[in-house]
Amino acid sequence: MEQDKLQLLMKMFTRNTGEQVESMNMLPVSGSYREYVRFKGGGKSALGAYNSDKKENIAFVGFSEHFHAKGLNVPKIFENDAENNVYLLEDLGDTTLFDFLQRNRTEDEFSEALIEIYKKTIEELVLFQLKGTEGLDFELCYPRKAFDRQSMQWDLHYFKYYFLKLAQVPFDEQKLEEDFQCLMDFLLEAEHHYFLYRDFQSRNIMVKSGEPWFIDYQGGRKGALQYDLASLLYDGKADIPVDLREMLYNHYIQTLKKHKEVDEASFKNHFLGYVYIRIMQAMGAYGFRGFYEKKEHFLKSIPFALKNITYLLTNHPLPINMPELNTVLDALTHNEKLLRINALTVTINSFSYKRGIPYDMSGNGGGFVFDCRAIHNPGRYAAYQHVTGKDESVIKFFENEPEMEEFLGSVFPLISKSVEKYISRNFKHLMVNFGCTGGQHRSVYSAERMAKYIRENYPVTVKLRHIEQEIKKG
Repeated sequence: MEQDKLQLLMKMFTRNTGEQVESMNMLPVSGSYREYVRFKGGGKSALGAYNSDKKENIAFVGFSEHFHAKGLNVPKIFENDAENNVYLLEDLGDTTLFDFLQRNRTEDEFSEALIEIYKKTIEELVLFQLKGTEGLDFELCYPRKAFDRQSMQWDLHYFKYYFLKLAQVPFDEQKLEEDFQCLMDFLLEAEHHYFLYRDFQSRNIMVKSGEPWFIDYQGGRKGALQYDLASLLYDGKADIPVDLREMLYNHYIQTLKKHKEVDEASFKNHFLGYVYIRIMQAMGAYGFRGFYEKKEHFLKSIPFALKNITYLLTNHPLPINMPELNTVLDALTHNEKLLRINALTVTINSFSYKRGIPYDMSGNGGGFVFDCRAIHNPGRYAAYQHVTGKDESVIKFFENEPEMEEFLGSVFPLISKSVEKYISRNFKHLMVNFGCTGGQHRSVYSAERMAKYIRENYPVTVKLRHIEQEIKKG
């Protein structure tokens, strides 16, 4: 963020809190081009935002003020400087619904706390769609006032050009366009005069004090109720189990019925149509951000989308004739290039037993811990005391040590079995730890070798950490 923008935001913080800035931290950039910084001072905190897109800022600030006035769970805007494209808003913390999900599930098991927060999210969504629509100025919407035929066409072309084309999936363009028109006709049969959040998924919902709070609705517009529900329940990486998804869908219907009459059969038919278009829109984003911009974490969402498509084609085909689109979607689920992409991340750590075994942040538990202390230790010799298992001298030391090769020769096949099984079952996390006395030589060398072995043999994401070395660097 430019220095002059930071200075403006720091002054905003002081004006609105009465406190001087004591610390500030830039937040990681996600899928958008907005920049956020967290200010703290005098026990208070707030987020400063900079976005060069003035129209998007107008939409976000205007929506926020409207929803806040309606008593909905959105961040309060403390101050807005439209001319300089900066604004100060309430700090909702760091826990997204996706983070909460990661900590409160094991494989397909959702904890009671996680199910409860999803139910609350659905209840708040209904209020957002109904109460939030009342008196809302849809002139604020950007880039489009409604999720109409034009918006749908943009999404479907996004899917066609940024996913199908980049993934090199063949299709008949004329026939596919005809099916797109058929799908849009079907979707526009549903009521579409409600506020549509547009990107209602687990990374755009914060969890604060056990309650869901909504962010990133600046792309909102007028549309159908079904779209946001589809976004939430078929959120790729959330990977909600089928039975739980059905239970949450029914919870939405029962909540909605408290406020208006619902034709359940019609609603369900159109809901499934919006599920299809939402998945295609998301896949367009995965293609653009993943294939084109080379952002790996977007590619890792593709297996979940393919899993959802497989389920839908088998269990919920749409009641309209779309032969080319169905052929294309079915082809995606058998595409060898796409099937090589998988959701698994293998985290490999080196550590010192003096500090204890690393904690598995994925919440899955399990994984592997290998004790390297039985291997000949170069740290006993003065020449190696100021180098690590990444340095050439230590590498050569271990290359001449049969103990190390025997040790890794046993470890590699064991890890391979788990990696292969995890890939086949679409698991997301596997942790492998190597420990030694100081976390400097044997464990570091072993972790490096394991990371190299996995990268060369499996199409997974590898995260390598040398914990003791990170601590020493401060």
